[in-house]
Amino acid sequence: MSDETPNRPGEAAIRARSIARYRRHAATYDLTCGPTWTIRERAVAALALRPGERVLDVACGTGLSLALLRAGVGPEGWIEGFDQSPDMLALARHRVAAAGWDNVRLQETAAQDFRVDEPVDALLFHYTHDILRSPQAVARLLACARPGARVAVAGIKYFPRWLAPLNLWVYWKNSGYNGAPGELRSPWDRLAPLLDDWQLEPTQFGMGYLARGRVPG
Repeated sequence: MSDETPNRPGEAAIRARSIARYRRHAATYDLTCGPTWTIRERAVAALALRPGERVLDVACGTGLSLALLRAGVGPEGWIEGFDQSPDMLALARHRVAAAGWDNVRLQETAAQDFRVDEPVDALLFHYTHDILRSPQAVARLLACARPGARVAVAGIKYFPRWLAPLNLWVYWKNSGYNGAPGELRSPWDRLAPLLDDWQLEPTQFGMGYLARGRVPG
């Protein structure tokens, strides 16, 4: 399949589509995340979080990564998170309230409008395809980071070309959630050039990827 989406819609339309799609999935979303749980753990581990640090959970969804991030920064650290989906974020807020975490702050906002009071030491992009394909979103989020902040990225991508027939299924899976499915050959290519020490490895037999880098210092 092509690496580009023809007639790509504008940012507002992409966000509206994504919000509508996640509204359908929110109630059962956590039940679908078992196959990628170890990837989530590895992505958080790649951040090498330390007690007292501030970390940003990009498009935090229902908050499945929050406990892992809090284990890294400890009760003296701080977790910032945001999501544009009110349905997903409501579940994340319930998770935070139930756990009694007082060092987690969640915002309902698009990535392009996200702000923090203090810069963060690390950023987690876990299955955030639409955000990675938006130069405006990527720039805004990196602007929230300290120089040298660690970045971990995990997501879905097309299989290698010799398995190209399977990419019809990959596209279909991506289209169930994202406002602009496609561009899955190298979905990290708008973020990677902005980071130092970029490293990338395939996951899920080539259908996924896990990467890391650093905000230039």
